[in-house]
Amino acid sequence: YIVSKCHSLVASVTEDIENYQLGAAGGKVYEFFWDQYADWYIEISKTRLYEGAGGGGEEESKAARRVLVYVLDTCFRLLHPYMPYVTEQLWHHIPRPAATSEQAAHSLMLADWPQMDDGSPLVTDDEAVSSFECFQALTRSIRNARAEYNVEPGKRISATVIAKGALKDSIEAELKSLVALAKLDPEQVAIYEAGSPEAKDAAAVDSVQLVVQDGVEVFLPQSGLIDPVKERARLEKQNVKLTKEIQKLAGRLQSKGFVDKAPAAVVDKAKAELAELEDQAAKVQSSLEALA
Repeated sequence: YIVSKCHSLVASVTEDIENYQLGAAGGKVYEFFWDQYADWYIEISKTRLYEGAGGGGEEESKAARRVLVYVLDTCFRLLHPYMPYVTEQLWHHIPRPAATSEQAAHSLMLADWPQMDDGSPLVTDDEAVSSFECFQALTRSIRNARAEYNVEPGKRISATVIAKGALKDSIEAELKSLVALAKLDPEQVAIYEAGSPEAKDAAAVDSVQLVVQDGVEVFLPQSGLIDPVKERARLEKQNVKLTKEIQKLAGRLQSKGFVDKAPAAVVDKAKAELAELEDQAAKVQSSLEALA
């Protein structure tokens, strides 16, 4: 996945630089480096590198290190036109090929650009990229559900993932990463084939259903998401606060002095705020009724 994304980046950045779109090229490198390499691949690599995160196998660890270094090296080469001194210094601290006899010095400044000028594109795997984007969407869905239900950051929850065919296989291959990134309980995570008896049983449990994409969904048992007593106390407190704010704003809008004298834009803004507060209060009330 990350190598394919990196190779696509190289092709795009090379084209932009050749067309003097220097700002666009630099922005793409920055976005890839932080959003894909740092936020996702480095975190996933921990499950391959360290025993405590579920990894530690020699071959798996070596492969992860090679990919990490290869992508980092490529990023340094792409960034070198923008940050020559910093990338040059950092490049000398990573494993790199030995200098060739044609090079005057072993320097990033003299290193080859990642894409040759013979017109041949670097290898990419669209299926691998698509599978990992599904994994990213799955992880984000679970994270969003945790935030929506105010699950404590350190609490691990159970989950059942339902997927079809190749997507199921790709998610199973990254199960350790899913457990780490979505804060799941490794002993209470299951992945089943869509349409199987196990999948139907999972759907029957009182759970939060998250549809990730066509062919992939996840069920999060509500019993593991919230503490009913704490959640009720939190919702009641929020309900009291919203009720006071609604009464205050509604009173202001019912005052002729405010409506007649205030600019129309201010009155409209207050009405919009009141509608939003009432919508929030309705959702809180609905959640309280669900806990009853």
